Amino acid sequence: PIYDFKLAVERIEASVAAVRQLPFPFVLTARAENLLHGRQDLPDTLRRLQAYAEAGADVLYAPGLRSAEEIIAVVRAVAPKPVNVLMSGGLKLTLAQLSELGVKRISVGSALARAAYGAFYQAAQEIRDHGSFDFADQALPFGQINRLFKG
Repeated sequence: PIYDFKLAVERIEASVAAVRQLPFPFVLTARAENLLHGRQDLPDTLRRLQAYAEAGADVLYAPGLRSAEEIIAVVRAVAPKPVNVLMSGGLKLTLAQLSELGVKRISVGSALARAAYGAFYQAAQEIRDHGSFDFADQALPFGQINRLFKG
């Protein structure tokens, strides 16, 4: 799943050329997915992100960063370009901490959906195991849900 370095950069260059031809603004985020695929090689990840920045990517993203130190390394490597960080794994930082590290965009991946599925599963377990419906006390009222959909 990890492209050869040269091919990866060429793909970003081609993507940048394509989106710059669009008749509307488009933010191109370039991802170096080493860490997601077991390639724990931060120097190579930084090298790829720097090349993507030089190729014209607007935002740089290395999903799977594991520490504040790794985030700082990415932010410094591609400055002044903005960095996106994925916050749905074991990384435990707050919005304020991420901002202090220089992060400009945050992704949560599947975390919100998994949280919703977790609540659904716990509610189903409560019904099955206890025959009770106390989970409903935590449910959003219909009025609030309807307001969410009205925009």
